[in-house]
Amino acid sequence: MRRGIRRVQRDSEDGDINLTPMLDVVFIMLIFFIVTATFIKLPGIEVRKPVAETGVKKPTVSLIVAISANDEIWIDKKRIDKTAIRAHIERLHAENPLGTMAIQAHGESTNDAYMAVLSSARALGLTQVAISIDE
Repeated sequence: MRRGIRRVQRDSEDGDINLTPMLDVVFIMLIFFIVTATFIKLPGIEVRKPVAETGVKKPTVSLIVAISANDEIWIDKKRIDKTAIRAHIERLHAENPLGTMAIQAHGESTNDAYMAVLSSARALGLTQVAISIDE
């Protein structure tokens, strides 16, 4: 019996790495992080917050309401009339019901504007409302 040497032809593709499964995993991870991310609605103005000696950080703030020195209320980069506060808070809270709300009141603002925002939040059932301070 004759034993012959078999020639095995190798394709040039045998040494290539298939990147398709890795790209699938990367896209799935990207979609996961986009879906689970919490987006914070910024107020739109810079506020000089009051100074306090004590404070606790809130990790899940998703809605920030700013009150300027002359009692203008800003939500999501828009100036809001006092009569429309509740509607804006309700809409933004519906987008992220697990997030809490923070109020950034300027040190020279009055309590009337703060109470208008707070009473609107309480009317919607928001119990997790924080006051933003400087340490």
